[in-house]
Formats: sequence, structure tokens, C-alpha cells
Amino acid sequence: MSSFELSVLFFLQLAFILAVCRGVGWLAKWVGQPQVVAEMIAGVLMGPSLFGWLLPNAQAWIFPADSKELLYTVSQVGLVLYMFLVGLEFDTTLIRNRLRSAAGVSLSGILAPFGLGCILGYFLVRSRGFFSAEVVVWEAMFFVGASMSITAFPMLARIIHERGLSGTSLGTLALAAGSIDDGAAWCVLALVLASFSSDPMIAVLAIGGGTLYAVGMLTIGSKLLQPLGMMAEREKGVNPTLLTITLVLVMLGAWFTDRIGIYAVFGAFIMGAAMPRGRFAHEIQRQIEPLTTTFLLPLFFVYSGLNTRISLVDSAWLWGIALIVVLAACLGKGVACWAAARFSGEDNRSALAIGTLMNARGLMELIILNIGLQRGIITPLLFAVMVIMAIVTTLMASPIFERVYRRPELTRPQEISFAPTQIVP
Repeated sequence: MSSFELSVLFFLQLAFILAVCRGVGWLAKWVGQPQVVAEMIAGVLMGPSLFGWLLPNAQAWIFPADSKELLYTVSQVGLVLYMFLVGLEFDTTLIRNRLRSAAGVSLSGILAPFGLGCILGYFLVRSRGFFSAEVVVWEAMFFVGASMSITAFPMLARIIHERGLSGTSLGTLALAAGSIDDGAAWCVLALVLASFSSDPMIAVLAIGGGTLYAVGMLTIGSKLLQPLGMMAEREKGVNPTLLTITLVLVMLGAWFTDRIGIYAVFGAFIMGAAMPRGRFAHEIQRQIEPLTTTFLLPLFFVYSGLNTRISLVDSAWLWGIALIVVLAACLGKGVACWAAARFSGEDNRSALAIGTLMNARGLMELIILNIGLQRGIITPLLFAVMVIMAIVTTLMASPIFERVYRRPELTRPQEISFAPTQIVP
């Protein structure tokens, strides 16, 4: 298919994606699920798992293989911009005030699921069909461990925003723990990729470069960015030049972390957290947020769904494996984070809410799985099993959260931060 034909088809894909996501979103809202979960489900439905199964010719016509590269590129722009907005509203002072709780929750959310994942990986690598023949035992163990440790950070952020928890103590604690967990999981994945590729520099760049970037941006970088805030105050808003400078910095941050192997979303998130607050942050959110959350971001969910084939799990034995994976994921992540939050002094209601939010895997899980599949570490069969786990844990998050942390109680003055604006997709 020529470039011209792909560009023409792309507009049809956009119309189809937006219509399906909004339709599924309406149904999801009716059953108590947020729009973000609806977009995840819609992406899977538009892929080979349902649309391609029922109407394979139509699905192949709307989403030909040649068009996935363009869809992937545009979806990454939406994801990067959204994570920048999340970082822009991220209250680092709350983290400093509650560092002990954030560290305890994140450490438990890493160690417990990683340990259970390593045990599962040990048994799965000894069974044929889950890993490629070139994978050694420890690589399989570490890969499954990293996959189990991941948190649906972008999805967690959207749920927090949609539930009105932006700027609250609970929302900030969950975001802090989730970001630390995901950073650690990506570092473990870098070790696996380095070993599998016989290139230790992959791990060195990911861990060393990521740490330097985060520390540098949140200390020296935040001071260097203060003139942007002063310009916004002087101009009484964000003019096109200031917006362009901001977007250039966001894309550079995303490029750097993607280049060193820790994925672009973390570069964008850290850049947003380092940006000045006040009028600058308010105006940037006002200009970027509507198009990002309603138009660009759904493409990310759809692209990931197009690579998912749940139909590969076609026997009682495989469904049993999937059930064990789901149970281990919930025990290792949700229960461990709940226990850590309680031990850190959180009340039971807040601890249950944190454990519920941290337990969702979402499409960050699919990103890791896609990398493993593309690099030849895992097979499509294990990919499908882990996708089921990601979907189930994410679907659980919203209804359980609503039950244990109901919205009317969020209006207590000590928990609400009266920010000038909030991202509400």
C-alpha cells in the first residue's frame, strides 16, 4: 500500500476508532467503568480477538498491516502529551511529606509480584510453548517478574483524574508508588533484554541514564525551567512561542528516555513534574488537554489491542494457567500494596483503595509484552495469557475502588487541593 493510500485510510481509521471508543465508553459508564477502561476494551474488540474473528475481511481492510506503523507513531504522541499533563499536575510536595508511605507501598508492589512472577516464570519456561528456545531460565523468570510488577501508570492516572482525586493525598501516593514500580520494572526488563541480546549497555543506559534524567530534571532542571513560568505571568498567558518551546522540551524528554530504553512516557512525565506551576501550568493544560484526551490518546489503546489475540487460549489447561496468573497478580500486587499501606499508617479504606489502583496492569503491561514478543523472548501464547491478566486486573480496579472509596467522602477539606484546573478526560 502506497503512502498516499495509507494517509487516506488513516482518516477512516480515526473516524472508526473515535466512534467505537465513544460507543463502548457509553456502555462502560452505564456499568460503572471509566472511559479509560472502555478505550482499553474497545482496542481489544477492534483487533483480531473479536472484530477480526467475526469479520476478518472488514477488519483487514480497515486495519491493514501496513497502517500499523503510522497508527503507532501518532498514538505515541498522544500518550506522551497526556503523561506530560499528568506530570504537570503532580504535587511533589505531597510525596516529600509522605515519603515513607510511598516508599513502603512501591517496594511491596515490586518485590511481592516480582517474586511470584519469578516462580511462575520458572515453571512456564519448563513447559513448551510459552518462551522461545533461546531463553534461559533466569531470563524467563525475570521477564515474568517484571510483567507482574508493572502498574498501569497512564491508566491509573486517568482513573485518578476521572474520580476527582487529582492533587489529593491518596491520588499522589498512588501515582508516586506506581511510577516507582514501573521504573523498577523497566530496569528489570532492560537487564533481560541486555542478557538476551548479549549487550550489557542496554541495562547501563536504561538504569543509569534514567536515574540521572529524573534527578537532574527534578532538581537543576526545574530551576532552569522557572523562566517559562515568569514569561507566562508577564504575558498573562501562554502565547504560541511559549507553547512551542514547551512542546519541544516535552518531545526531547520523551526522545531521551525512549532512546535509553525506559519508554517515552517517563520522560514526558518527569518533564511535566519539573515544569513551573501557577498560570503557566493552568494555560498549558487548557490548551493541550482536550485534544489529547479525546482524540489522540484513544489511538494508543487501539494500537495495543490490534496486537492482542485472546483466542489463542483455547483449552481448559491454558485457561487454568491464566487463572493462576490472575490470582498471583492480585495477591502479589493488590494485597501486598494494601498491607504496606496499612503498615505505613494509612487507614483501611485508603489502603484498600491504594491496593486496588496499584493492582491494575492496563496497557503498560501490553507494552512490555509486545517488546517481549517482538524480541522473540515470549510466544504469542504467553502473550495472550498475560493479556487476559492485564484485562481482568484493570476491570477490577474501578468497581472495587468505588466500593471502598466512595466519592462523597472526597470533599473533606484536608484531602482536597484547590488546583486551578484538573484533567478530566
